[in-house]
Amino acid sequence: MAQNKTPSLLIRGGHIIDPASRIDGPMDLLLRDGQVAEIAPPNKIRGNAEGKFDARGLIVAPGFIDLHVHLREPGQSHKETIATGTAAAAAGGFTSVCCMPNTSPVVDSPEWVHWIRQPERGALVNVFPIAAATHHSKGAVLTDFRSLQEAGAVAVTDDGKPILDEAVMREALRTGAQLNLPVIQHAEDTRLTAHCSMNEGPTSFRLGLRGMTVAAEAEVVDRDVQLAQMTGGRFHVAHLSTAEALKPVRRGKRAKVRVTCEITPHHFTLIDENVGDYNTDFKMNPPLRSAFDREAILVALADGTVDAIATDHAPHALHEKQVEFERAPFGVTGLETALGLAITQLHRDHKLPLARIVELFTAGPARVLDLRGRGTLARGSFADVTIFDPKKRWIFDAAKSRSKSRNTPFDGWPLTGRVISTIVAGKVVHREG
Repeated sequence: MAQNKTPSLLIRGGHIIDPASRIDGPMDLLLRDGQVAEIAPPNKIRGNAEGKFDARGLIVAPGFIDLHVHLREPGQSHKETIATGTAAAAAGGFTSVCCMPNTSPVVDSPEWVHWIRQPERGALVNVFPIAAATHHSKGAVLTDFRSLQEAGAVAVTDDGKPILDEAVMREALRTGAQLNLPVIQHAEDTRLTAHCSMNEGPTSFRLGLRGMTVAAEAEVVDRDVQLAQMTGGRFHVAHLSTAEALKPVRRGKRAKVRVTCEITPHHFTLIDENVGDYNTDFKMNPPLRSAFDREAILVALADGTVDAIATDHAPHALHEKQVEFERAPFGVTGLETALGLAITQLHRDHKLPLARIVELFTAGPARVLDLRGRGTLARGSFADVTIFDPKKRWIFDAAKSRSKSRNTPFDGWPLTGRVISTIVAGKVVHREG
């Protein structure tokens, strides 16, 4: 993202939480020329600044990174654009987003990776493209990983269309290992989930809907962890949603396999019963799971198994969701509610430390995709900063969303914890109020 020269900025009086640098306390921060110039105890910054930001009573954190968003361009701008999606990201405290390739056309060439990164797209935050792992995401022939990486892709995936052919996935992981390029898998055996629209359980039975089994996710994760171990590849599980799928991830981590995973706010907040009577704003893939699965996710977030919180921001036009449940597309928006849900559900209700939540939004995702200079406020790192009030109570109003779409299950929800300002490369791109 191209940046003009930005005035220096002194952020003072705040409480800095930077897990990557093991900082958790009152500190001042000086940003200059797009980088962190200095970090020091209160009133100890030596340099001068053209601008000042009073952060008293606020948390100052490294800029949040979202590993999993759908910006819908190219080809689906009636749902979202890079400009509107990144505006929503900025409002949610995200300074960097990684966009999925299941667009129209699929982002499976260096030309489309370049297109996404052009300044003409109007991005407010850093956009890191994730390219398709196979041509047209059909799961058969691998794309040219090297040329995609050279064009700026930070990972490959066929998100939404999982790679089910074992030989293809093995080769993807082997090729990715040679380039140190992560392979991301939407873990779903679609041979077992055809025509399914929610989790298999009492609620799907009551509603008369076909349900996705836990095994459809867990078996794919298990296979791919084994393939990662065989190949030395970097394997990342997108939007993991079940207790069973956590088991092979834990086994892999114990065995030093290069496996990581992410959890979405809707999966640590909601369960399948919340679908109610066919409310399509609660339809996503993976589907909302059981209370048992949610409890396992909460444990995994606390014990370090989970590497990142990612939104899977998936906007849809209003008319696309206003149909029968089985016909409605999967997906919900999530960029503007992620922090509020994390603090409300994880910190307030389940006592997860704020430092751990910040890690899941910053250092964790930076490690997953090796985004060097991001996810930290160490001197010399990128001047990407998220400032938030962990005690601020507010109500999310979807009608005021910066996103082009409104398909959220959290409209009208009371939340605790709100983003006050988002700074990208030293420039304030969002300020509440």
